[in-house]
Amino acid sequence: MPVCTTRDGVEIFYKDWGQGRPVVFIHGWPLSGDAWQDQLKAVADAGYRGIAHDRRGHGRSTPVWDGYDFDTFADDLHDLITSLDLRDVTLVAHSMGGGELARYIGRHGTDRIHSAVLLSAIPPLMLQTPDNPEGVPQSVFDDIKSGILDERSQFWKDTAVGFFSANRDGNKVTEGNKDAFWYMAMQETIEAGVACVDAFASTDFHEDLEKFDIPLLIVHGDDDQVVPIDATARKTAELVPGAELRVYEGGSHGIALVPGHKEKFTKDLLEFLKK
Repeated sequence: MPVCTTRDGVEIFYKDWGQGRPVVFIHGWPLSGDAWQDQLKAVADAGYRGIAHDRRGHGRSTPVWDGYDFDTFADDLHDLITSLDLRDVTLVAHSMGGGELARYIGRHGTDRIHSAVLLSAIPPLMLQTPDNPEGVPQSVFDDIKSGILDERSQFWKDTAVGFFSANRDGNKVTEGNKDAFWYMAMQETIEAGVACVDAFASTDFHEDLEKFDIPLLIVHGDDDQVVPIDATARKTAELVPGAELRVYEGGSHGIALVPGHKEKFTKDLLEFLKK
């Protein structure tokens, strides 16, 4: 299997499809690089080189006990990019992966980066605070951790419903979508599941966003039941000069997987890659 060995000995599994300017996909929690299969094929077919890795503790990467913080995730991404000697890269990140993207730029800059896409992403801050009243209360994150620890298999089945907005009338979510979510979630270690909740709940990315000096596309659904758009995408669009925000009406958190919105996002991504 293709793997990148990080500076601390962790093996990061990745897919590498096609040839051309590189597009690196960063998955959300609790998924793996498999969540990007449709987009990987689309960019490879369009003449780009699509790469998607599994975060440490997720998918086929090393199921380590520690390192579940955004500095480490960003450095893992840096190890992947430098080991493959990727340049002029477009980074595409979903959900928690958006924090990884932001922290990468905060720590490593944009010398190798051409542009970036944030999809249903968590920056600048998820947690509800006096300065971020639109955020998510701490009690919600506590309940998520309890669900994982109590009986994670059923928890993931239940969580898939809100992740895809399958509880809305007229939704196009398939049983396959929910099954794929469960399968990827069960590949994540239980420690990664719990530790990542603490990381994406409370990590502040304001300073990282200040270092963005590349074209940025922000895509978010207005029915995202996991990452509230008013606390994240709308604020990021205001913080990054020149950023483009596209709001998908009725869009769930799992935009890149659900029929209808999946095709729309892929089309928007391919158009953005031409810039």
